Amino acid sequence: MSVFGGVQVLTILCSIVRTKLVAVWIGPVGIGLFGIYNSAIDMINTVANLGIRSSSVRDISIEVEHGNRRCIAEIIGVVRRWTWALGVMAALLMLAAAPLLSRWTFGDNNHSLGFVALSVAVMLTAIVNCEQSILQGTRQLRRLAQVGVYSAAVGLVVSVPLFYFMRAQSIVLSIIAYVAAAAFFAWKFRNKDYADITVRLTASQVVSRGAGFVRLGIFMTLGTFLSMLSSYIFIAYLNHASGTAAVGHYQAGYTLIHRYAGLIFTAIGTEYYPRLASVCQSRWRTRLFVSQEINITLTVLAAIVAVFILSRQLVVNILYSADFNAIIPFITYASIGIVFQAISWCMAYVIIARGKGKIYILTEIASTAIGLALNITFYNIAGLTGLGWAYAVWYAIYTIIVGVVYFRVFRLTLHRSTLIVSLYATTVAVAAIITMNTGLWPLTAAIAVVATIAGCAMLRKRLRR
Repeated sequence: MSVFGGVQVLTILCSIVRTKLVAVWIGPVGIGLFGIYNSAIDMINTVANLGIRSSSVRDISIEVEHGNRRCIAEIIGVVRRWTWALGVMAALLMLAAAPLLSRWTFGDNNHSLGFVALSVAVMLTAIVNCEQSILQGTRQLRRLAQVGVYSAAVGLVVSVPLFYFMRAQSIVLSIIAYVAAAAFFAWKFRNKDYADITVRLTASQVVSRGAGFVRLGIFMTLGTFLSMLSSYIFIAYLNHASGTAAVGHYQAGYTLIHRYAGLIFTAIGTEYYPRLASVCQSRWRTRLFVSQEINITLTVLAAIVAVFILSRQLVVNILYSADFNAIIPFITYASIGIVFQAISWCMAYVIIARGKGKIYILTEIASTAIGLALNITFYNIAGLTGLGWAYAVWYAIYTIIVGVVYFRVFRLTLHRSTLIVSLYATTVAVAAIITMNTGLWPLTAAIAVVATIAGCAMLRKRLRR
């Protein structure tokens, strides 16, 4: 959590500095070009790479748990060949779509060359994803963290002179330079533990061995697409109903709640997902790992959520400005959803770890449909405040959906301490909200303090045992 949380924070800081420099030296045009080009790269990679970055981690982790070095070397070879092939296809797709992307985005062909050049970035991104998935699956987390840190730092250093001397013409080059730095360090810190094993696989063997994680990757790609589509539909509805300012407020609040809280989930998941995948066939070890993860995640998040709610005004003013005070009710009530998100997130990983792609996509379809309906309904009832309620209710319902799969379909259970920790985390979040919305400072503050101390003492006792 500390290592990869730090990597995420450093990456965000580098991104903030880079965005600030672009805004000062190039202006709104530079920010717009950055957003357009990066969105094009993300879209092409999402479609063409079939989610192998995440799905292959499962297969690698299972082989690592079995301990057969030759099998591990073979699956690593299969992952690399699949990823490289899909990377080439993604680059060719970017080359072919360059004129269309230029016309659709800018209304002319003047930016076709920029999209053509970005095909290099698409190919390099495939290399980065490949080596990161291998490092994560083999649990070489130190090297994985080094890739993230050095990539962010060197990418920023290389980009600064480009921004200063080339201005608007530097955008495409800076993106390529940033991805090239990531590819360099991903290759430098790649897994070399199985380089002494010679692997000879025919094309048919590569296809058959990789079919499992490719099938799962397709379902994961579809799930990502549905989430992006749902977000786009609601933003379009919000823009039509209330205007661009309302969209800006929603995006700002959603970023604070979903993206920044997601840093913790990403940091923990980097280690949790491969560890869970390696024991996915054992009911008792799966139960143990999921229960531990929920306990630790909620204990940490409860304190973070409480502090976030109590300092919400300061956070908004630092990250945005006083013009965004309208999002405070939104982020306040949505904070309760973070607690449910942590619970559902830990259980939902079991679906991916067991390779149940169809169940995964069904839960995602239900989640996106419910989330979209709740957002529209509650916004019509209470505006931005209603969106906070919608977020909390959405993840409460999603927790129930994932819980049905976890308890009924997989027939797994949770340790009884997990229920206590869940109640504790919810109590702390609700107490913090009551503290800020009423004059009952002494009582609610006391509840928050007692709950926090009790939770920390309980976690310490459990960990020592």
